[in-house]
Amino acid sequence: MDRIYDCIIVGAGPAGGAAAYHLAKDGHKVLVIEKESLPRYKPCGGGVSPVIRKWFDFDFSPVISQKIRAFRYTWCGDDPVDIELKLKEPLWMVRRNEFDFYIIKQAQKLGAELQDKTEVIGIQFKDNLWHVEAIHELPQQIRVEKAFYLIACDGAKGPIANFLGFKNRKHIIGGAIEAEASVKVNNSSTAHFEFGMVKNGYLWNFPKIDGYSLGIGIFKNNQKQNLKSIVSKYSKIFDIDFNTTKQYGHPISLWSGNQILHTKNERAILAGEAACVVDPLTAEGIRPSIFTGLKAAEAVSKALSEDTSAIKNYTKIIHKEIGTDMKIANNLSKILYRFPDICYKKILKRQSATNIMAKILCGEMRYSDIKKETFEHLTKMFF
Repeated sequence: MDRIYDCIIVGAGPAGGAAAYHLAKDGHKVLVIEKESLPRYKPCGGGVSPVIRKWFDFDFSPVISQKIRAFRYTWCGDDPVDIELKLKEPLWMVRRNEFDFYIIKQAQKLGAELQDKTEVIGIQFKDNLWHVEAIHELPQQIRVEKAFYLIACDGAKGPIANFLGFKNRKHIIGGAIEAEASVKVNNSSTAHFEFGMVKNGYLWNFPKIDGYSLGIGIFKNNQKQNLKSIVSKYSKIFDIDFNTTKQYGHPISLWSGNQILHTKNERAILAGEAACVVDPLTAEGIRPSIFTGLKAAEAVSKALSEDTSAIKNYTKIIHKEIGTDMKIANNLSKILYRFPDICYKKILKRQSATNIMAKILCGEMRYSDIKKETFEHLTKMFF
């Protein structure tokens, strides 16, 4: 007799791991299907808000590579600004292959099952169940797994949203190129940001225990720019030869407006980057992804307990808890990426502004906590 799961989760990133952990913790039968072989490399700067600690009951210290206590800004490689962050707890830096797999392993300890090296090739809803058709890499064979509920956490490039009928999701497609440099790290508690070399984005250099994650991101109105040439020039500031590093390119699915995140039959949910919840100002994606995974698990758990409004309420919760702040972030991004030189001189170089952003990244503040008069001042300054 086929095993029927309470929930199948597609994607083993932060959203999928969070959903699997909390569903398994509630005693549900959970299957996580992941296309790649775990642990797998994931292109990402790796900045993580320490607020996520409150959403789990295990210790993350084994996968925290560095802690960030200061930001350094530059404009075209010059005019440096060093700002010490006044935070309750520093920003974490992680390697995504270690971080993502660590959460999945905690879920497995609670009974969640994992099928990695397995690609979903089709989904049907029939006989009151999801039938998920997937092909396993080795030995190559097609399996059909069944579940009452489904959570799609397969990222910006994943096919599950389309399989489920989400054809016209609201999002801004950004892009990033990242390099991993295995070099001696100087100032291991400082994260670097460069704003003058690229249009509609920024460059970064984040320290890890064994080197740097260095990259470039474009978040607004993609223009034709030689991104590799730009990041290569930037890397020289740190005595890094970009051409000898491992390089990765990937799309980013940025938030651009609230949208329905559940299917019409209220039996499937989008979470993580599949739900387009990446911050349009900073491109922070790990914390909002984990939050959606947590809330998706809560919704499915309630639905399994016959709460008939739980899945529909998931969309409302994400709109309220994330969408409200993302709208503000989107408005701020329009100012920053339209007037980057003025923003650098008048805003970013101010310690108070950086500490507000750092507190937002670390979960100590929300965009909605920024005072109304601050936005009025920005509007008068630029428009």
